Amino acid sequence: MAEALPTYDNVAGNYYDKYNTRNPIARYLMNGFLSSFDELADKASTRDAYEVGCGEGNLSMRLHDRGWNVRGSDLEESSVAEANGQCEARDITHRFQTRSLFDLTAAEASAELVICCEVLEHVPQTERALAVLQSLANPYLLVSVPREPLWRALNMARGKYIRNMGNTPGHIQHWSSAAFLDLLRTKFSIVEIRKPLPWTMVLCRRA
Repeated sequence: MAEALPTYDNVAGNYYDKYNTRNPIARYLMNGFLSSFDELADKASTRDAYEVGCGEGNLSMRLHDRGWNVRGSDLEESSVAEANGQCEARDITHRFQTRSLFDLTAAEASAELVICCEVLEHVPQTERALAVLQSLANPYLLVSVPREPLWRALNMARGKYIRNMGNTPGHIQHWSSAAFLDLLRTKFSIVEIRKPLPWTMVLCRRA
């Protein structure tokens, strides 16, 4: 019997609309995340972006509303449908497609700024994923992941996922800020770092 080929697709997690939450604490944390995102995106000095793992399109549409040319993709068809629904609400053509990160090529997804926020913690084969992102970034990558062990500690403090020691469902990779930066440096040069509670967010340039 032939050996089964490995799968590299994301591991699905729980769905929580953090971008539109009304919880005051979550809203405060998201404001910090979005402020850092805006600052790092602007430092790339471009208006051309491709978002890998776009979800419902909130970050891309945030840039679009500020005059950026945006495109993107996500593994989940339902998320892509919501993202394209945001395009329809703005009376613009669909900008998003259903694709796995591992299937993307520079011919279709290269951009001056590639965005990959809140994705890598769900992805097996991290080095392979970074190699794809390196091939797309022309030359910048803006990436974020939960900051561990702070992320899990905060989950436990609010009584969530106690049996899993605070680990959010679908999170199969866990990095401290230092460990994540070391990982990025294997393929990128670090441009600037932000640590909005409880994330690590980095603008880097293809090495």
